[in-house]
Amino acid sequence: MDNFAGCLDFTLSMEGGYSDDPADPGNWTGGIPGAGELRGTKCGISAAAYPSLNIQDLSRKQIDEIYRNDYYEPVHGDDLSSSLALVAFDAAVNAGVRHSVVWLQQSAGVVADGIFGKITLGALQGGDVGKLALEALARRLDYYARSSGWNRFGLGWSRRVLKLAKKI
Repeated sequence: MDNFAGCLDFTLSMEGGYSDDPADPGNWTGGIPGAGELRGTKCGISAAAYPSLNIQDLSRKQIDEIYRNDYYEPVHGDDLSSSLALVAFDAAVNAGVRHSVVWLQQSAGVVADGIFGKITLGALQGGDVGKLALEALARRLDYYARSSGWNRFGLGWSRRVLKLAKKI
């Protein structure tokens, strides 16, 4: 099953276009405000994650390729139900693949090592999709609420998680 198009549509609707907010660590090639160059983020592709790319001039084809190769495939989007693929993919884009996998593993009650293997896949495919997806979203929101960026970005993160919950 190819869940990629649906996942990409949702995530791009949340990520928007180009941003170079100097307070956002992702916009800096060094991953910290003031560290490296302020190259920004476009459609969720950040200078912190891709410091050698010209972020502002990324094409839609480049964005799609990065999303599929670096976020969708590592969370096994084609092996999951559409709801779990969406939750996993969007979390991977917004918080990193490792965090996404850990939240899925925690929701499934398996060892949360951030490595997506056969045990994780089996637990996700054999579990209640709705409960697993909502639990992963709750863990994601809890993570955000504990982060240093919560005061500045928390409302937006919360809206995003709620939209995901509604969609699934």
